Amino acid sequence: MSVYPQLVSGVTSQFPIVKQRRPRTVVNAAADGSSIKLADPAGETVGWQLQYANLSDTELAALQQFFTEMEGSLNSFTFLDPAANLLAWSEDLTNAVWQAAPFLTLSGGVADPLGGSNAWQLANSGEGPQALTQTLNAPASYTYCFSVYAFSSQPVTIQLQLGRNSAQAALNSRWGRVQIAGTGDATASSVEFGIELPAGATVTVFGPQVEAQPSPSAYKTGTTGGVYANARFRDDALTLTSTDVNHHSATVNIFYANSL
Repeated sequence: MSVYPQLVSGVTSQFPIVKQRRPRTVVNAAADGSSIKLADPAGETVGWQLQYANLSDTELAALQQFFTEMEGSLNSFTFLDPAANLLAWSEDLTNAVWQAAPFLTLSGGVADPLGGSNAWQLANSGEGPQALTQTLNAPASYTYCFSVYAFSSQPVTIQLQLGRNSAQAALNSRWGRVQIAGTGDATASSVEFGIELPAGATVTVFGPQVEAQPSPSAYKTGTTGGVYANARFRDDALTLTSTDVNHHSATVNIFYANSL
């Protein structure tokens, strides 16, 4: 699959980022003057304006090459939203997008560190490790950061998973944000992210988040996720400016339409 390139720093974009989501509503006007309005998800569009500064020659060349390969706005590619949580249903861990091991019990409605009640208690009743995972159809060669808030009433060490990589995180009785960063298997077409509990452990978690960057930003609720498999360049020309030797700026417009 064709994938929008990351910069050398491991990020997809720089600030500022402009993102616009435009839903569409279908209106049926009746003969008696009344009307019926229905949401039309297939007509929704999302657009991003990415502004880059101080791009190196290498980064600019990669962006130009990718734009040429896509033939401007003609061909589609996978774009990872830099302003979103890439995970879907980050506050509904029983949704079908999550895969829970058979001896892992999930209980919702628990107080979370942001003052709400969107945290979950995970309890492992098995005799071995049990994991909760979500797989993203995203480029495995990308740099990612997977983070989650967690605590346990009893000291315990959990394991975070990012593709084939894993990292241990020691929890105590206070909320803390734990994370893992890295890349997946470059030959794979997807990446699995997860939380693994040792046998007999009970852990409370909130806000699992995946971002295509080396470190986490502020938590964002994920619903539909942030992986757009059929994004396109909006324009057939790139706006580029060279400001110095090995320093370039660029403006890139990307859009996604459900109907395409």
